[in-house]
Amino acid sequence: MHETASWAVRLGGDQFLTQALHRSYAVIPAGSADTAPLLSWDDLNTILATHRIDPPRLRLSMDGQTVPVGRYSTPATNRRGVTWNRLHPAQLHAQLAEGASLVVDAIDEIHPPIRTAAEALERFIGTPVQTNLYASWTEKEGFGRHWDDHDVVVIQQYGAKRWRLWEPTRQAPTFRDVDSPEEPEGEPVADVVLHPGDVLYLPRGWWHSVTADQGSESLHLTFGLVAQTGATLLGWLVDELHESSAVRKDVPLHAGADEKATYLADLRAAVLTALSDPDLIDRWATASGTTHFGRPAPSLPFVDMLPADPEVKVRITAPRSELTSDSTARTVTLSAAGTAWDFSERVEPVLQTLLTGDPVSIGELAEAAGLEVKDVVSVLTVLVQGQALAVVGVGR
Repeated sequence: MHETASWAVRLGGDQFLTQALHRSYAVIPAGSADTAPLLSWDDLNTILATHRIDPPRLRLSMDGQTVPVGRYSTPATNRRGVTWNRLHPAQLHAQLAEGASLVVDAIDEIHPPIRTAAEALERFIGTPVQTNLYASWTEKEGFGRHWDDHDVVVIQQYGAKRWRLWEPTRQAPTFRDVDSPEEPEGEPVADVVLHPGDVLYLPRGWWHSVTADQGSESLHLTFGLVAQTGATLLGWLVDELHESSAVRKDVPLHAGADEKATYLADLRAAVLTALSDPDLIDRWATASGTTHFGRPAPSLPFVDMLPADPEVKVRITAPRSELTSDSTARTVTLSAAGTAWDFSERVEPVLQTLLTGDPVSIGELAEAAGLEVKDVVSVLTVLVQGQALAVVGVGR
């Protein structure tokens, strides 16, 4: 089972998408096969020791305040005058032991297993995903009670974490908003302890207070789902509406009342006509998914044509790519990373296999489509050059 199918099974498939997503929190206990962590303590130690991750991407937080970077790192400068903050392990340990929480933003960009999981979740949900790491050692709260401007899917990796939840005090709050939600009153509506493998889904705007008060260190991953709001849709629609002269015309700042009224009537008619399209949301979803660049990656050492090596493995890097077919022209079109490519229908099995998101060898793709390796290589090279595909295994 590939990762996308795993997310669908884990979260509840269509029932999750239609009944829980953006509506209410959900707790999914770990199953027998769900406790294997995506990141180990050894992995984290290696990342912290080998990557120059500066604040705010790597940060410590305690009691809702960011810990000054100088308390757990020391400035380092190389002979070319480049300065960065080098972690001081002993000072880092001391801050964490005193109650600070450790945060690494966008750890999906650093650790391949988490990146794979984030891509699969993006493919299932249909929105960009960023994954952050949170680790705590004491019952002190790192961030205090707060709400997020995006939905989250939390997976407990090690230890246990207590989540107390309050319902939103403002419907669908956003980062750029005209008002701020008021603090909730009363007791939480849920008090949940997550153990390894447990999953919590929390829509944006839900207040939460999180503590590692179960007597052990805690490490969890938060997959943040980028909010796709009405403002997002309207922003895309404004670009689409440039085909209308009413939208392209200058605003008649110095005209009389009648001309201004006519202008507004024409503008309103153009917008209402566009909003009356029953397929508008689907068109927007397709456009936003297929133009998003995803997670492009280099394919070194191959800087030109891919080799005709059946053992070389590739992987699509645009999780929300779409494949359509034209039976009359006997072609298929792959739309991904802002480009649409037309191929012979004989290539369809190759593209369908790529769309699962799993790494696959050139030989396997050729066998699936009944094509010669050199023909498959031609297709894959086009996609690599279009930043929709990357080599993930160089074979022999």
